[in-house]
Amino acid sequence: MSDAGSGLDAFVRAWAREIIGTSYVPMTRAQTVDFLRGRADLLVGSLTAETFDAGAGYAVGTTLARADFTAPEALGRTIALMKARFLADVGLSTAVPTDADSAAEADRRLAALIGALAEGFARAVRDRTLDAQDDMRRAALRAKAAAERAVRDSEARVLHAALHDQLTGLPNRALFTQELARTLAAPPAPRLAVCFVGLDRFKLINGTFGPAVGDRVLVLVAEQLRALADEHDCLVARIGGDEFAFLVPDTTCTDDALKFADRALRRIAEPVCLDGRDVPLSASAGVLERSADGGDPEDVMRAVGVTLQWAKADGRARCAQFDPDRNTGDVARYALSAAMPAGLRNDEFVLFYQPLVELVSGQPVGMEALARWRHPVRGLLSPNEFIGLAEDSGLIVGLGLRLLEKACRQAEAWRWRGPGAPFVSVNLAVQQIRDPGLVAQVADVLDRVGLPPELLQLEITESAVMSIDDHSLGTLRALRRLGVRLVIDDFGTGYANLSYLCDLPVDGLKLAATFMQGLDDDPDCKRSALLDAMVAVGHRVGLSVTAEGVETPAQADRLRRLGCDLAQGWLFGRPVPPEELFS
Repeated sequence: MSDAGSGLDAFVRAWAREIIGTSYVPMTRAQTVDFLRGRADLLVGSLTAETFDAGAGYAVGTTLARADFTAPEALGRTIALMKARFLADVGLSTAVPTDADSAAEADRRLAALIGALAEGFARAVRDRTLDAQDDMRRAALRAKAAAERAVRDSEARVLHAALHDQLTGLPNRALFTQELARTLAAPPAPRLAVCFVGLDRFKLINGTFGPAVGDRVLVLVAEQLRALADEHDCLVARIGGDEFAFLVPDTTCTDDALKFADRALRRIAEPVCLDGRDVPLSASAGVLERSADGGDPEDVMRAVGVTLQWAKADGRARCAQFDPDRNTGDVARYALSAAMPAGLRNDEFVLFYQPLVELVSGQPVGMEALARWRHPVRGLLSPNEFIGLAEDSGLIVGLGLRLLEKACRQAEAWRWRGPGAPFVSVNLAVQQIRDPGLVAQVADVLDRVGLPPELLQLEITESAVMSIDDHSLGTLRALRRLGVRLVIDDFGTGYANLSYLCDLPVDGLKLAATFMQGLDDDPDCKRSALLDAMVAVGHRVGLSVTAEGVETPAQADRLRRLGCDLAQGWLFGRPVPPEELFS
């Protein structure tokens, strides 16, 4: 190897030592040396060329930067090394072309190469930077677009989840209400129907087979109803636990809606077999068919929901259509129910009294206490208007106790009028009989009021007798031990078995007012025969017999001849406030 070659190798190795580590370059040391040797050869070739061209320096600077030697230190050390030893290492300090025979010419060429190298390096680094900036901008744009797509997709998923039922995949109540509002605002057809479908006794399915089976049943029902909706080009949604809704456009009359609802009920009633077990299903439906001329969708939904509850209350497995009059009555009853707690607090419930007359003497021996509500807006209300509401709401126990105490206080006031004071008769609701505290409450009232227990009579309807269990039977026996009289009210209306008369600890029967109907026109009618039998049966088992609904002297005479003990009805007096009695 010549001295020039060995000197060039020494320069290349020194060059590699200087710039390795200034930048991250994906080359081994040997690969770096080979790369730099090629660059050095270009520089030597330019220096020794007959016609000098500094472009080799520009190319070397460019390739250095493109090879990722982009740190300023790499350029600075390269220039310093070339100035210090390049000419000497390659033996060119004297070996220059013949037309450049001085050291000054060699230095001039070297300086030109170094300047061109620096310029090529700088421009390459600048271009890389600009390219990197462009790449970053493009990457940022791509990232922004991807983020926006992700946000849109996420929003779409969130919106879908917010408007669809997770279990069945059907639209949910929110989406159904939106579509109903849109249809009412811009109807595609002049009329529409909304139909709610609810599974009957779905809680029993969950309790019997488990929630997992219940969910599978809901999914199967949803599939059946989705298929029905597809057939009729309408919307179906799951709006509650076991409730589904249809929005049916372009109906012509209520019959169209009822027929559609009937198809839905028949679909659901088809046998369902899960894991080898038959799961019986039935459903009820509520339907509202109307013109699509605007309105509040929530009002429509509320009306259809009420109608579905009517279908369930009327016996299930049936369809009911919206009835404005019935709805008005329901609203009024709800308002009464909601006002009852305040009515109790304000002592708005009072008692009227109707005489119980001994038929033989014609004298009143008792008074039945009949509840009335002095409503601050609606005036005086009869028990038919609020007792059922009190039973449904659970207020009947508190109301019954309040009225019991009022009746006992009134009876005690009558007792102080002198001998022959009438007993007071108070009705008991089923919930009161089931109340474990009833006996103690009655005993406490009698003790606080001071009324002898024999002046209190408690009436139990014949329908309540059907629900008496061992606990309730014990309650009745305990009341008898207190000395309170017990009678069965409305006897003969068809609920109770006559064998109850042998088992119940009662003192008497009150025959239903229906036995009085027709007696004046036909004393020998079938109802008259039943009346004879009832009086006879009561006496044979040692019970007193009271007849209700007596309105004419002829009815009273007939009862007297039969040996009936007491009678009650308009013939002897209508229910009146206590201050109007004995006046």
